[in-house]
Amino acid sequence: MINSIVSKKSLGLSGEIKIPGDKSISHRALIIGSSVNGIIKIYNILESDDVLATANALKKLGIIINKISSSEWEIKGNGIGTLEGNNPFLDMGNSGTGVRLLMGLVAGSDVEVTFSGDYSLNNRPMARVIEPLLKTGAIIKHNNNTLPIKIRGSKIPLPISYNCPVASAQVKSAILLAGMSSLGKTKFTEPSESRDHSERMLKYLGAEINTNRLKDGSCEIILNGMPFLKPLDINVPSDPSSAAFPIVAALITPNSEILIKNICVNELRIGLLYTLIEMGAKINISNKREINGEIIADIIAKSSILNAITVPKSRAPSMIDEYPILAIAASQAKGTTIMEGVEELRYKETDRISAIVEGLCVLGIEANETKDSISITGISENASIQGGIELDSRLDHRIAMSFLCLGLVTKRPIILNNTETINSSFPSFFGQMNQIGANLEYITTTNNSSND
Repeated sequence: MINSIVSKKSLGLSGEIKIPGDKSISHRALIIGSSVNGIIKIYNILESDDVLATANALKKLGIIINKISSSEWEIKGNGIGTLEGNNPFLDMGNSGTGVRLLMGLVAGSDVEVTFSGDYSLNNRPMARVIEPLLKTGAIIKHNNNTLPIKIRGSKIPLPISYNCPVASAQVKSAILLAGMSSLGKTKFTEPSESRDHSERMLKYLGAEINTNRLKDGSCEIILNGMPFLKPLDINVPSDPSSAAFPIVAALITPNSEILIKNICVNELRIGLLYTLIEMGAKINISNKREINGEIIADIIAKSSILNAITVPKSRAPSMIDEYPILAIAASQAKGTTIMEGVEELRYKETDRISAIVEGLCVLGIEANETKDSISITGISENASIQGGIELDSRLDHRIAMSFLCLGLVTKRPIILNNTETINSSFPSFFGQMNQIGANLEYITTTNNSSND
């Protein structure tokens, strides 16, 4: 018996929906916050399974972290490279971001740590992080480039210059976190610019870090080692990746208009908004302002008639987590939407390309895949998807939430099994969506679907 969620047709979404704190920034607030000199407070941290796994791991490494209230946490930073512990076993659950960033932090400390996680995380590739961290002097034992992984860090790691073959915020952040403890300059180059939350937070806290965009389109980040990180409080903006679900749900559900406040609109995170607007979405972005180095704004989304477009490969780094919910928008758009350069989706919690295409095809939507692309032909005008099926989320939170949003416009309900991983990023999804007019219900059913 498993807990599942059924999504039924909605008559319209309206009102204001509260989106939890950004997951990427929450991880970094805890991890970088542990290296400040003094006490800092973090507001609006995302209290999801993934982020809590990171907090618990840091506690086992000697960092004092306290929850003061429902919206306020406190960290007593010990300074750079001061982790402690007698080979603690750190269970990171399903948190890919948490484990990869903490691997970098551990590589820059005189400590030995063993990382593991759940079935999904233990099968995700870690070679991209292992390879550069070995160059810093860390000793790493691994299971064919997957977890469990044991790392013995270096008290004074070597400053490295690393050319990453892909744009990756997680690899970049791991290298920068290790480089904080070095005595020289750490340089990281990637073919295009990935999320820059680590750079923004390090700069906000006082590190000397610079980003250079090179003539060939690549991006170079240089960090001076041994920065003095100031104990400044951090307000975590609301997560644009979580906001993507109610935004698309409002666009495709007739008679809908919703408001979302304080969303992070960092230019490297809002590729989905640009894409949806190109498709004809009625999205208004207003009240832009800055908090601790990040740009935030308020967003209104209304029911819209969408048209298919081709989403270029160059946009993928700024919306890599949003392709599952974009696929739902594409299923309701006129024409064939093509998403290029999305191979990275195959290495997430599940093979998201396969999960997207398989789910849509079961629902009667024409969807096709190549190694690094997806094409989806939306339903014809005045038609609707029948629904009336069960889908397995493959223990992927974004696949689960995406198809639950689609169930709001299908003729018959869609049941999603294995939805518990929604708690890894958007634990209030069920309640918040129903508050604005969604029609979601928890059910208990026998799992007849495969988890292979």
